[in-house]
Amino acid sequence: MAGYGQTVDQEGFFQTNYSYEDQQTGYDMSGSDDFVQNQYGAYGYGAQPPPVQQTPYVGQIMTPDAQAETYADSFEDEPPLLEELGINFEHIYQKTMSVMNPFRDTDPAAIHDCDLAGPLVFAVMFGASLLLAGKVHFGYIYGIGGVGCLAMWMLLNMMSLTGVTLSCIISVLGYCLLPMVFLSTFAILFSLQGLMGNAVALAAILWCSISASKLFVTALAMDAQQLLVAYPCALLYGVFALLTVF
Repeated sequence: MAGYGQTVDQEGFFQTNYSYEDQQTGYDMSGSDDFVQNQYGAYGYGAQPPPVQQTPYVGQIMTPDAQAETYADSFEDEPPLLEELGINFEHIYQKTMSVMNPFRDTDPAAIHDCDLAGPLVFAVMFGASLLLAGKVHFGYIYGIGGVGCLAMWMLLNMMSLTGVTLSCIISVLGYCLLPMVFLSTFAILFSLQGLMGNAVALAAILWCSISASKLFVTALAMDAQQLLVAYPCALLYGVFALLTVF
């Protein structure tokens, strides 16, 4: 222990020169604030940030926002969902009644409404009725119908002055398929290969062609050309009748 220059008391502790007065004195930190301010000022941090201006709330909590009222008004003015989807039951009813009664006057706006829901339903019904009769002809229905619609579209664009869209052709020819649905339903119960069946099939062909030609003539203002339009329509529906009879 003598090598360290310190002595040991009787209790075994080293004796040092540190006294209680040194503990009371402590460290002088009087200049620490100036040091910190000088250091921050040297790096540009000496300026104090401006106080935040808070705008007091002057409104009422229970008062609705004017912009929210505008949104509510716009929701009320929106059209129905079926109208946005392009489904108009009034036009569907008018075209269906025009097919049922070929001599009925139809609004041209209803004919120009290119609704494809009705034709799709009638085509599926036609195929389903043939399926009940033991005939699977869904591919023939869609294939012959597609080729016939393209042929009628080219023909009517050459014959009319205003022109016609392909969707309008599909809509009219699809709606006029309804008598063929009746014929295929009749074929489930009775045979169409006799004289009576041929007469019923011929009547269905005439019914479809007259209805389709009347709708085309009304939509395209071709009053003097109904017979010319009815002939290709009869050819198209004659193929569907052959699928039903045989």
